[in-house]
Amino acid sequence: MSQSVPSEHSCYHCGLPIPDDVDLTVQVEETTHALCCTGCQAVAQSIVSSGLTDYYKRRDAMPEQAREAMPDELKDLGLFDHPDFQQGFVKPVGEHEREAALILEGVTCAACIWLNEQHVARQPGVTAIEINYATRRARVRWDETRIKLSDILGAIQAIGYRAYPYDAARSEQISQRERRSALWRLFVAGFGMMQVMMYAIPVYMADSGDMSFDVEQLLRWASLILTAPVILYSSAPFFSHALRDIRLRRLGMDVPVALGVGAAFVASCWATITGQGEVYFDSVTMFVFLLLCGRYLEMLARQKAVRGVEELGKALPNFAERIPAYPAGEGERVPVSQLVAGDVIRVRPGEAIPADGFVVEGTSEVNEALLTGESRPVAKQAGSEVTGGSLNVRSPLHVQVTRTGEHTRLAAIRQLMERAATDKPKVVQQADRVAAWFIVVLLLLSVGTAVGWYVFDPDRALWVFVSVLVVSCPCALSLATPVALTVATDALARRGVLVTRGHAIEALANASHFIFDKTGTLTYGEMRVAAVRLLGDLPEARVRALAAGLEQGSEHAIARALLLGQAPEAALEGLQAVTGQGVEGRLAGVLYRIGRPEFVAELTGTPVPGALLADQHSGHSVVALGSAQGWLAGFCLSDGLREEAPASLAALQAQGLGVSIFSGDTPATVQTLGQQLGLPEGAAQGAMTPEGKHAGVCRLQAAGQVVAMVGDGVNDAPVLAQAQVSVAMGAGTDLARNQADIVLLGNGLDDLVEGLALSRRALRIIRQNLWWSFAYNFTAVPLAMSGLVTPWMAGIGMSASSLLVVLNALRLQRKRAS
Repeated sequence: MSQSVPSEHSCYHCGLPIPDDVDLTVQVEETTHALCCTGCQAVAQSIVSSGLTDYYKRRDAMPEQAREAMPDELKDLGLFDHPDFQQGFVKPVGEHEREAALILEGVTCAACIWLNEQHVARQPGVTAIEINYATRRARVRWDETRIKLSDILGAIQAIGYRAYPYDAARSEQISQRERRSALWRLFVAGFGMMQVMMYAIPVYMADSGDMSFDVEQLLRWASLILTAPVILYSSAPFFSHALRDIRLRRLGMDVPVALGVGAAFVASCWATITGQGEVYFDSVTMFVFLLLCGRYLEMLARQKAVRGVEELGKALPNFAERIPAYPAGEGERVPVSQLVAGDVIRVRPGEAIPADGFVVEGTSEVNEALLTGESRPVAKQAGSEVTGGSLNVRSPLHVQVTRTGEHTRLAAIRQLMERAATDKPKVVQQADRVAAWFIVVLLLLSVGTAVGWYVFDPDRALWVFVSVLVVSCPCALSLATPVALTVATDALARRGVLVTRGHAIEALANASHFIFDKTGTLTYGEMRVAAVRLLGDLPEARVRALAAGLEQGSEHAIARALLLGQAPEAALEGLQAVTGQGVEGRLAGVLYRIGRPEFVAELTGTPVPGALLADQHSGHSVVALGSAQGWLAGFCLSDGLREEAPASLAALQAQGLGVSIFSGDTPATVQTLGQQLGLPEGAAQGAMTPEGKHAGVCRLQAAGQVVAMVGDGVNDAPVLAQAQVSVAMGAGTDLARNQADIVLLGNGLDDLVEGLALSRRALRIIRQNLWWSFAYNFTAVPLAMSGLVTPWMAGIGMSASSLLVVLNALRLQRKRAS
């Protein structure tokens, strides 16, 4: 920007336009100025509080990177190291370890990703860095006792790139800036190419002797003048990136391009000045234009592929209508960041719900498609839970806020997607290594070819050298996998299947055996107490209160059933959960236990009563209650089977996949369920502890199976970690969701079947892209070495190759089963 003073409709700090729904300000020397975003507000407020308001008086132009506009003095104060500034994009992952979500600017190829990862990883104190080529997103971890975030950003800037705290708005601004710059470079290259071709055609068409030397020289000089802007402006990124790579003693994909374009241009200039030899201005301009055209189309396709992932960052509104004295009083418009748990807000039809909560008044329908993939609106009434980011469709709702900001379900989903976007699967790492070696081989082949042609036909040596350099740049090889994975991740998320780790798509596609938990996975997990069998002297009300008191700290579906509508015994002390068994606690010095009958029998010192064994054999889920003094009661629980479970498991078996049930419930109950689902004998196993489930997965893996584990509870976390790919139900516990590689946001097993089909499609497309990349390279290089490919043909081939793999990956966005 060139303006020195922002207009009344632009941000006082950075000069960008202020969105209509943003109302942020900063006080500078008793004058209030409008700002465009919370980031600018944070920086501007820091400038004011640090006594650096002279910065605004002295500046005579807006900086190029408007969002990072700040005086050098403030940079020295380490603004990026301030905890308040880091709150939105940095999270703790250990006592001194921190993790930041960043976005990189200046990335043009996979070699740029490799360069940044290698350079930043060598900084003392950096413990991990992962960058996704398709999204330009980076995840950096560091030990704050050894290095500061500002030092990491400085290290990235030192090698010619810029890193910013990630947010969706900034990502879109960078994308727009990339498109605008690419279009201008493309326009200059296209205009220059057309004009140079006008001067080249007469030379090509003229017979020997028809054109005088002076006229030919005039046309050459005109072509040189018109080609110069194409080289100096349109091709500038190729040369700057190549020089940076050479200075850092690394080879990027722009090195062969810069060598080819530079060699052809320099040779043409020498021929023009000396009046001897051939000129290649037309080939140079055409090649640059075609290459820029291909990269522009590739950039558009890539940005389209990642746009769906970015939508989650824009789902929450900026403002909410809070009712301070609900149910009385008028609503007030406040920033969403000011909402706290307990606030009551009004959400009008057509508005997005700004935070997690539950409905206290009103009846409506809510569209949760962005979060669960379910396009049909979900009915909501008083008491119903609502999720931030979903859209209110019909009538006004009054919602009491329970979670805000980074604690909402939407934020958890976004964090998991960010983790998946920055994870780099082995197949991507292998492709990057192959691409790096390929550049070395390509340069050696180009030099060898040039020497050979110079011996046999010096006049053709230069353009053959350029053709070999250009025709086989390994961009397609590096794009083949990450773009397909990015598109597949977006397509799966739109269907309610959230991929949280980079390897999950490949692992799910290769899965040969699926293991399902029972409660909350195959069933709805909404258990109810069907009957209470009294085994002691206490009345039913008393044993229910004891059971609720023992289970009051548990998140398991059985605990929720025992707590439903029941006041728990408050005097229990020393509550302790025994994983996979139950809970124990003391009341008036007496130890009580609730859980599996065998667990309670250890305390009572007597066998399990025959009545409870009969209930188990009849297929009921039985929870026993007892104390050191004897048996007290048994609770018979029932749970409904998910409607889609039989068809989903049948679809998996129809594809030749193994299906098993591992459950901690009674063997009779699990076997009955297995028969109901049509599983073979022995596939449904009950009374399994977490250790037993873990051992069962290990046995299958030892037999060569690729295991996918589907579960939802705390007890499933160890076995989820052991399986090659783990799937958690969206309504499951936070621990299971964080441990899982895939989350079914809509809680439907049919989504898993659809996700399996799409993952297999993604794997097929990745293989197609890789085969095409290798086939193209092994075909194009020999043709170029033999002199059958001209530089402009090489430009078309290289651009088309990269564009083809991107377009092939975009086919995953089409909704079809296979």
